Amino acid sequence: MASCSVEELLAKAEQDEADKLRSVTVLKDLDLVFDVGNLLACDSNRIEVRDFREQKKEDFLSSLARDNTQLLINEIWKLPTERVEEAIVAKLPDPATPLPREKPPPKPKPPTKWEQFAKLKGIQKKKKTNLVWDDTAKEWRRRWGYKRANDDTKEWLIEVPETADPNEDQFAKRVKAKKERVAKNELNRLRNIARAQKIKVPGVGLTPVVQQSKDELVRAANVARTSTASVGRFQDRLPKEKPAKNTGKKRKFDPLIGDFSSEKQRQLELLKIIDSKKPKLDITKAVNKQMREEDQEEAAARHKKGSGKKGGRKGNAPGKGKGKGVRGKGGKAAGGKKRSKPGKR
Repeated sequence: MASCSVEELLAKAEQDEADKLRSVTVLKDLDLVFDVGNLLACDSNRIEVRDFREQKKEDFLSSLARDNTQLLINEIWKLPTERVEEAIVAKLPDPATPLPREKPPPKPKPPTKWEQFAKLKGIQKKKKTNLVWDDTAKEWRRRWGYKRANDDTKEWLIEVPETADPNEDQFAKRVKAKKERVAKNELNRLRNIARAQKIKVPGVGLTPVVQQSKDELVRAANVARTSTASVGRFQDRLPKEKPAKNTGKKRKFDPLIGDFSSEKQRQLELLKIIDSKKPKLDITKAVNKQMREEDQEEAAARHKKGSGKKGGRKGNAPGKGKGKGVRGKGGKAAGGKKRSKPGKR
C-alpha cells in the first residue's frame, strides 16, 4: 500500500512538471516572426476551421492569443537582463518595424544646470524613502506634503535666536523665507526652460557678456565710479574719458545766510526791466528789418513797372482803315508820329 502511494505521488509530480513545461513550451508548424523592440509577434500559421467551429469562438481566440504571447515572452527572456530596484528588467533592442505616428517622437529633454553640474562632478542621485520617523508623533509619516513628518509650520512656539532682534516676528520671518524659496525655485525653472529653448535670459543689472559695446562699457564705468561712498565725487577720471550722458544735473541754490550783494543786484536788474517804458532796442535786428522792407518795396515797384509796359505795347498797335476819333490815320490822334511799314525807315 505504501509502495503504491509512493508511485502515485511520483506520477503526479511528473504530470505536474509536464503541465508546467507544456504551459511554457508552445509548438507551431511555422515559426513566428518577432519584433521584440515593438513587442510584436506575427503568426502566419493556418487556422483550422474545424477547431474554430467545434470550440467556442472566445475560447479558441483566447487559447491562440495565449500561445503567441507565451512565445513572445520566451523571446524576451532570451535578451540580456539586469536588476533595477529589486526587479529584473530586460533591455529591448531597437525596433525593426517602422510604425506610423501622427507626430514626431519627443526629443529628450536637455539637462538642467544642476544636472550638468552633477554630471561634471560625478554626483549620483540617491532615491530617498517616502516615509520617515516622526519623533513628535511617534509614528511613520510622509517626508513631504500634507501631514509630513517634523512639520515646523505647526509649532505654536519658536525660540528667538540670540543674534536676532527680540521684537522681530519669527513666524512672519519663516513665512517670508518660504515664499522666497518658492520664488527662487520658480525662477530657476523658468531659466532652465529658456536655456533649453535657446532664449536669451534677461539678467539683473550689468550682466557680463562675451563682447560688450562701447555704450555698455561706458555705462559700466559710470556705475563703478558712482558706487563709492562719496558717489564718485573724489574719483579720478580716465585720460580720455568723456562726461556721462543723461545723468541729470543737480540744481544749485544760493545759501540762505551770507553775502546778499548778488541777490540785490539781480533784484535791481529785474525792477529796471519792468519799470523801463522803452523796450530794449536791438540795432542789428532793426537794420536788417529796414533793409528787408526796402528790398520788398523795390521788387514790387519793378513788378508794377513791367506790367505797365506790357499793357502800353498792346494798346498802341497800328490800326487799319480810316476813321475819326481816337484811332486816326497813322495814330496822329493819339499824339504819336506816323509809323512806317515794317522793313522801311
